[in-house]
Amino acid sequence: MMSQFISPWRTLIATAVLALPLSVAAQPPLPVLATVGMLADVTEQVAGECAQVTALMGAGSDPHRYQPTASDVNKLRDAELIIYVDHALEAQLASVLNRFSERTPTVGVVAATFERDELLEDPDEPGEIDPHVWMDARMWARVAETIAGQISDLRPDCAADIAERTAAYTAQLHALHEWIAASMASIPAGQRVLVTAHDAFYYYGAAYGLEASEAIEGISTESEASIADIRAVADFVVANAVPAVFVETTINPRTIQAMVAEVQARGHEVVIGGELYSDAMGEPGTVGGTYIGMLWENTVTITEALGGSVAPLPEALSSVVP
Repeated sequence: MMSQFISPWRTLIATAVLALPLSVAAQPPLPVLATVGMLADVTEQVAGECAQVTALMGAGSDPHRYQPTASDVNKLRDAELIIYVDHALEAQLASVLNRFSERTPTVGVVAATFERDELLEDPDEPGEIDPHVWMDARMWARVAETIAGQISDLRPDCAADIAERTAAYTAQLHALHEWIAASMASIPAGQRVLVTAHDAFYYYGAAYGLEASEAIEGISTESEASIADIRAVADFVVANAVPAVFVETTINPRTIQAMVAEVQARGHEVVIGGELYSDAMGEPGTVGGTYIGMLWENTVTITEALGGSVAPLPEALSSVVP
């Protein structure tokens, strides 16, 4: 008799819960589409189970040249939040992102996070920003806070958890920042010179005390390097007695290899010091497949190739990298 009496009330309560706004009832994870891995990884770190994150571009993809496919459009259509860096980076996606912004919250994190005077300019395009902000871990920590705020607005029941996760993650990024600075400071004066395939490392150099940064291609990789570009960088390497130069995972190494051959033909010994992550992270499941791991591996490679000693890893990062 008692169970027969309670059953209708259970039905009423269940119906009432289903009728509650999603902000009160349990919400499903927010579908988020991030253009590049550096954004996708940070989003996963701060959102936890409150977001289902998809990265549009994978390891080795060059966002400057990336053209959207039909399957990409489907991924964008399924998202309830779209985040990208800046049209200066994802140039070929600009029209698609603008179109989707009319129906889906679409956030360019650089513009949403920083004032214009906080950003570096493209030296070859006055007035245009350099979008490679993730090369400065302390600046990217602020981007993590921007992303966390966007997800909390769309999933308010997750706000407290997201705030806690964001605080922990940004503390790791600040520890990473200090560790990179200490490692780079160990490189002998006169050798803190970074030569790469394209200009993705200005923020890294400004944040961590590089004396100079030079590249064969500009901030964007949309135009091909010329023989004159290769020779100009070869002149720089010889004039500055640079001991090592670096290739990048998203760029064909042939331009760096040609420059090294040019330098060696002039009687200066220079080596390829290793491969760096610039516009994409490593493969999923590897150390370089996370944002923190990406900068950690870059810093180890640069420091050792230029004659420095890698600083001891802070405790805050002991569970994140080897």
